Amino acid sequence: MRSFFNTCYSCLFTVVLKVFLLHYMMPVGCCGCCSAFRPRYKNLVDNIYPANPEDGLVKANMDKLTWYAMNSPDKLDRIGEYLTHRVNRDTNRRRTGYVIISMDCLDQLLVTCHANTLNLFVESFLHMVQKLLESSEPKLQLRATQSFEKFAAIREDTPSYHRRYDFLVSKFSSMCYSNEDDHSTRRQLRTAGIKGLQGVVRKTDWDNLGENIWLPTHMDKIVPALLFNMQVSTIKMDKSALEVGGMDKHETDGPKLPHELAEMCLRELVSRATFGKIHNIVKPLLWHLDHHNLWVVNEFAVQSFRILMYSIQVQYSITVIELLMGHLNEKSSAQPEVRTGIADVLSKVIPIAAGECIGPAVIEIINTLLEHIRKSVVEGTQEAGGSEQTYQETLIHALGEYANHLPDYQKIDSMIFILNKIPGSDRVDDTLERPEREVMLQHLLLKALLRVGTKYTAVQYNITFAQSFLVRLMRLSVSADNQVRLTVQQILHTLIDRHSNVEKLRRPVLDGSRLGVMISKPSRQDISFWKKSGGEILLSLQENCEFNNNSLANLTAVYTTMMLILSEIRTDETLVDVLRVLLHVQGVAIDGPLDMNHRIQLHCIVAALMMVIAHSIPALKEHVTKVVKKRSAVAPHLLPEMQKHYAPNLSPDNLPDDLLFDNQVVIDVLTKSNLDESRLNTSVSSMMRRQSTVGGAYSSSSNLTDHQTIHVEVDSAASSPGLPRRPLEEEITFEALKKVLTVSPELKRKAEEEQRRQITQAFMTESFEALVAKIQAKQPDALQNKLNDIFNRLPATNTGPTSTTATVGFGCEPSLGIVSPTSTYQLPFPDIYIY
Repeated sequence: MRSFFNTCYSCLFTVVLKVFLLHYMMPVGCCGCCSAFRPRYKNLVDNIYPANPEDGLVKANMDKLTWYAMNSPDKLDRIGEYLTHRVNRDTNRRRTGYVIISMDCLDQLLVTCHANTLNLFVESFLHMVQKLLESSEPKLQLRATQSFEKFAAIREDTPSYHRRYDFLVSKFSSMCYSNEDDHSTRRQLRTAGIKGLQGVVRKTDWDNLGENIWLPTHMDKIVPALLFNMQVSTIKMDKSALEVGGMDKHETDGPKLPHELAEMCLRELVSRATFGKIHNIVKPLLWHLDHHNLWVVNEFAVQSFRILMYSIQVQYSITVIELLMGHLNEKSSAQPEVRTGIADVLSKVIPIAAGECIGPAVIEIINTLLEHIRKSVVEGTQEAGGSEQTYQETLIHALGEYANHLPDYQKIDSMIFILNKIPGSDRVDDTLERPEREVMLQHLLLKALLRVGTKYTAVQYNITFAQSFLVRLMRLSVSADNQVRLTVQQILHTLIDRHSNVEKLRRPVLDGSRLGVMISKPSRQDISFWKKSGGEILLSLQENCEFNNNSLANLTAVYTTMMLILSEIRTDETLVDVLRVLLHVQGVAIDGPLDMNHRIQLHCIVAALMMVIAHSIPALKEHVTKVVKKRSAVAPHLLPEMQKHYAPNLSPDNLPDDLLFDNQVVIDVLTKSNLDESRLNTSVSSMMRRQSTVGGAYSSSSNLTDHQTIHVEVDSAASSPGLPRRPLEEEITFEALKKVLTVSPELKRKAEEEQRRQITQAFMTESFEALVAKIQAKQPDALQNKLNDIFNRLPATNTGPTSTTATVGFGCEPSLGIVSPTSTYQLPFPDIYIY
């Protein structure tokens, strides 16, 4: 029995001794006889720790462990588990030195060992990194970040799709907001957080795990953390931190300031984004700017969006613009200052994406900007007038900057689109009784059109002034609003001027030869354009001079337009057409229904332009010079410079003939110069504006026939064989001539508009038979008698069986040679259908 107890006691003593050596002696490097009972990898791991942690890693033993891991890669996961066990124990016991040694060992094993089983080892590594990041000691957090950086730089053979980085994203993002009392520590932690986020982005992108990192849950943490460190207040704090102290030995390499590193990280993040992920980056950016009220003082907002636009893949840049515009829509009810800040950012970054816009995207962006202008006018309050006006000007500036980077053909389409949006361009506006907001919107959209026009340089006028564009522009050019007329003239200046002459022609002068105006020979296309549309442009300029609410700027703008026409399209026809307008304007200045100041100003404009034309027609120079000298001696106020107001005793009534330009003298000069003097007496009417106005009224009803598509061809007597040409009889009476001379143009225009309105209303509401009856009541037999007279002189046609056979042959019912009592040519047509 005694021997039995001795045996049990010795066995128990052996077990206790093994447990004591394993848990207390081995960690400090005991190499007793019991080490033979432990796995080799544990002994190799234990041997890398020195007795004093300040001595650092035992390099010789670390080389042995590395050699063992490379030759036995299946032991890597066990080595990682054991190192994790040591790190957890040393962290709990606050043995920071041994924790640092463990992390150094892990770093070397990660860099050295590349095997298929590395994924298992990585799990232990990430667990240790998480353990250190959860520590409250900044030194351990910095060391964990440094190790993760090295791990992120390793490209693994096979990606691990089950690995998640949610905790790391959250922890590194929180480190970016570190608020430690010590400035140096704060800067180090923020820098470490930014580098950690950069490592996460790189690791997930290299391992094809982008779907994980680009989730809105992660982007809502990463993007605001980077933006927070990029702000100006953070930059100032960081600069002051540099004076406090430097970074310790655990600080990683790279930019010393967090805002520099944050900008680099944001650029890298954006550059890796694909089309479907851009939304997840821009939305947190917009939320950050809203939350921190960074729109009013928007320097940081502009900087952030420029970083986005220059870092993103080029083909996706337009998406950022669309998201920013969508955010402006969401803020439509915000304060005007906030909307102005967003619009200003838009104006600064939209040119970057303009070159990538094609097709409908161009019109869509322009339409969105115009819609914001319209909403600002319609929904804006009177109390915020100044702020709203600044917001509107900012939107117009954004539109101009966007158009500046578009190709020329898209600029033309943009101008046509904007002009179609302007209220009043579909009709001739002859009244000032319009809603105030409509007038304001019209002015703003015309400014937008002018801004786009300043970015365009015309090459061929037939391309610049498309028919649809010129028609609406000419309607606006004779608006009753003098500000609208002035803006239209400025638009014409930008589109007509091709040689930068407009600045030299701002004010009327007598000696135009000293201005240095560049004159070009017109091309064949320009001459064709002038023959087609020149009369319409000159007529609008002529009517512009007849408004009583003209300001000095209005008349000066008309002078500039005429001078640009003479310099850009200087042909014989152009000179004669301008002379016709000038003589008419002189007639208005003599006895027109205008006030004294306007009439004197018109005389000044006529004199200045006559001097310019006299240089092109030498035979006219003598007469023009004679009149100008007489005026300078007797009536200098009838010559430039023009003034806003003149003395009452300078009335232009009853001027002697030697102070005026004589029509008959001009006609004689043109005849001697082999110019077409008959153009001076040509009566010009605005068929373009009238037809388009009526056509526009018809187009409002889809079930009505467009009158412009109806063409009735009637053979003239000159082209019909055997029929003599009969001269037309003109019915001109004294009353008709008196009416032409006495009725003012405005009353005449109003009467014409009323007549067109009545015709339009009749064709929209009444039947065709009623319209025919009205026409027949006015002219019962005139048209029908002429048609009968023409067809009665033609030889009679044979209506025998031949015609019947032909009719049957075409599959119709046989008519048996019977002619209808009323033939088609005998029907009376209304005058509106006869051209």
